[in-house]
Order: sequence, then C-alpha cells, then structure tokens
Amino acid sequence: MPTIANTRQADAWNGWEGAHWARNRARYNAIVAAFNDELFQSAAIAPDHRVLDIGCGTGQVTLLAARRATEGHVVGIDLSAPMLDVARADAAAQGLANARFDQGDAQVHPFPDAGFDVAISRGGVMFFEDAVAAFANVRRGLRPAGRLVFMGPQRGTPDSAYARATTALRPLMREPSPASRGMGSLVDPARIRAVLEAAGFTGIGIEPVTAPMDYGRDAADAADFILGQGSVRSNLAALEPSVVARTREQLRADLAAFETSEGVRISGAVWMVSATRPGTL
Repeated sequence: MPTIANTRQADAWNGWEGAHWARNRARYNAIVAAFNDELFQSAAIAPDHRVLDIGCGTGQVTLLAARRATEGHVVGIDLSAPMLDVARADAAAQGLANARFDQGDAQVHPFPDAGFDVAISRGGVMFFEDAVAAFANVRRGLRPAGRLVFMGPQRGTPDSAYARATTALRPLMREPSPASRGMGSLVDPARIRAVLEAAGFTGIGIEPVTAPMDYGRDAADAADFILGQGSVRSNLAALEPSVVARTREQLRADLAAFETSEGVRISGAVWMVSATRPGTL
C-alpha cells in the first residue's frame, strides 16, 4: 500500500466521488478538453521526454502525453483506485505501452531523483494537503532545468458565465463535498507564486486562459450532469424531491441560454502556470 499523507482526499477519491468520475470520464474530460492544447504547448513535450502527470485521474492527459513522448515514457499518479483502473484499461485499449499509472500521493511519493524532464497537471495539484511539500517533492523528481506546467481554476465571481448558468444552485450550496475541498487553494496568483518559490522553483509564469467548457448536448442533459456532480449532489441529498425537481427545472432554463449548435458551452477561466527546477543539464 503506498504511503498517503493526504488521507482526506484519498478517502474521498476512493469513495463515491471517484467512482462517479470514473463512470463519467468522457463527460469530465469534455469540460476541460479545450484547455489541452494550451497545456501541451506550454509543456513542450519532446519525443524522448520522461513525463510525470500529477493527479492524472482517468488518464486522458497522461495518454495524450504518451503520444507525444513516443521514445520516452509517461507516469500518471493519482490517489483514486477507481479512476486509475479506467486509465490503465484505456492505455491497454489504445496500445500505449509507454504509459504507466501509479496510485500514490505526490506529496510523499518516492519519485526517482531527477527522473522526469517535465511534470504536468490538468488541475490535480489543487488538492494537495501541503502544497509546498508536494511541489518540493515534485521538484526533486525533475531533472535540473526540468519544467513544471499545470492549470488550475481562476477565482469564481458572481457574474461569471458559470455562476449565471447555475444561479438556481447558489442558495443551496452550503459546503463543498469531501473531494471538492481544496479546489480554491491555488486560485490566487500571488499564492501560486509564493508556494512555488517556497518549494524551490524559479522562472514562474502565470497566464490567464479562457476557453469554452462542454457541459452536454443540451440544457436538460447538462442540468442532469451538474446535479450529479460531487458538491451539488452532496448539498441536494437531504432536500425534498419536489425541491430538487424545481431546482433542476430552473437550472435547465438558465443553461438554455448557453446552448449552441455544438451543445452547452460555458466559458471557463484558468491559470496556466509554468516553473522550472533550478540548474542546468
């Protein structure tokens, strides 16, 4: 059994929330897929690179990286056994023998010293229990001059597109679900910079990126999916069925404003962060 420091997140992602992500990986991947090009452009993965994907989940980014590092290899690490089961099955189905998935906690996992050229993450780093310790451990796993590239959400605002699309949920959202705790830990650029500097990184860049996020084929489909997501499902669980039904209808009506010919598209905003381990090759 791997050593785990972040036990609360491990419990959550190995429970019903992790299972929900595993069952609905295509839906969750679709939400953030429009940011993939920007992530990989910044990561600049070469064919012979050794790549670490932190908080890899069901492995879409890991496998995309493996298609770029054709002469190297990619390791995806995550706390969630059900999500990693899906990732391994997808790697086998796609014939990507240069991708491996490890269950572990990036804060304490024994990465090989200087074992990676690039470390990437599509959001997984925001769940660290101790961000400085975790990033320092990742830094030790990078070779000198190795690069870290990750994306994470910007701070939500009351007038954001997502807030307008989900107005019906606002009065019902009392607290985050177990797996959602920590999602706001790296939304402030000043904190991101301070954490990375404390972890020993230099050359830190933090750039805003916006892209349309895919929530489903139409408003009704998107409403059902959002109602099944972790924090929403958790907060609505104790409500009367009539209240949930009314909320669903209000949510569907709000989401209708975001329907396009390609489905429900809601503009999202993230930070694209890059940093370097000091040293030279």
